[in-house]
Amino acid sequence: MSRDENEGMYEGWDPSWGSKGSKPGGGTPSGPGLDGHSAPGRFEAQLRELLAEDAYAIAPSPAPCATIQRQGRTGSRRRAAATGVVLVTLAAVPAGAYAFGRAQDSPAGGDTVVGTASPTPSAPPTSAPPSASPSPSGPAGPATPGQLVDGITLSQASEGLEACIAYNGDLGFSHSDLGTAADYRVLLAMNSTGDDNAPGDGIFVVAVREKPKQEQTRLICNVKDGKASGINISGSDAGPDTGHVVPDMNGGKLYKQTIITSNGWKLPFRWGSIGTFDASVTKVTVTYGSSTSEAALDHGWFAATGILEQQVTAAPRIKGYDAAGKLVYDSDQDKFYAKTLS
Repeated sequence: MSRDENEGMYEGWDPSWGSKGSKPGGGTPSGPGLDGHSAPGRFEAQLRELLAEDAYAIAPSPAPCATIQRQGRTGSRRRAAATGVVLVTLAAVPAGAYAFGRAQDSPAGGDTVVGTASPTPSAPPTSAPPSASPSPSGPAGPATPGQLVDGITLSQASEGLEACIAYNGDLGFSHSDLGTAADYRVLLAMNSTGDDNAPGDGIFVVAVREKPKQEQTRLICNVKDGKASGINISGSDAGPDTGHVVPDMNGGKLYKQTIITSNGWKLPFRWGSIGTFDASVTKVTVTYGSSTSEAALDHGWFAATGILEQQVTAAPRIKGYDAAGKLVYDSDQDKFYAKTLS
């Protein structure tokens, strides 16, 4: 049917006619006024024919069932493969999440595994066991390795210092009078030789309190078999009449032996000498017997040590020098220094 014929077909069509072709007030397509030869009747017949033809023309194509089934099977295989990859990845995470390194306190020859791993989703996180409380830090170490002699380690010196502080409390003094080992710096640690006044060998630990700074407490402690057996505490001996170097007034504990019932000293004998110096001094030497040792300079304190091969009667001779090498102190010229051994 041409466009002109189609447009002519709609001429004479009344929109008020019913959907079944009836006109308001009566009549059917075969009834009066709407038979097959009338214009409305011809139009309805043609319209029905056209609608039937269009319905066949626009009918949907049959569904491609085989294609859909293939795509569904392919998608299932892909999802299964992806799930397998995820599971493999999750299983590999714990091993890959560990960090390896050397613990700070590990011996040089061995490595320690340090690290944590994230738990897998299938297992709930487990709480780590509570770590032990860190032990209080010990004293600071000396300025030079030579201030720890006779194989004594800083750890051993620290243990000796802690024993001395506890010993001070056992004597009836407040434990807080001396603070804690962490308040100190080790100045000297060496073997001690027993004498008639204090039998039994052990070690001497000399430490200077740094916290609080104004305390300037100096401690000499004798430790035997892990227990403190004697302690000496003093402050700085420097004063308005002292020189550039000030030997410790109680330092004789470190360089002499007491003879009461014995015939002489036990030799060879490890000795030590300590004291303070001011900013003008850059070098301190200590001569004892036939040998001279250069002292270590450590935060305003000096410490010297050596081995005596013969018994002596003169105290160590101490000298101090400035940056130009000029002698600025000589213990032989110091009126406060005991030059002979009593």
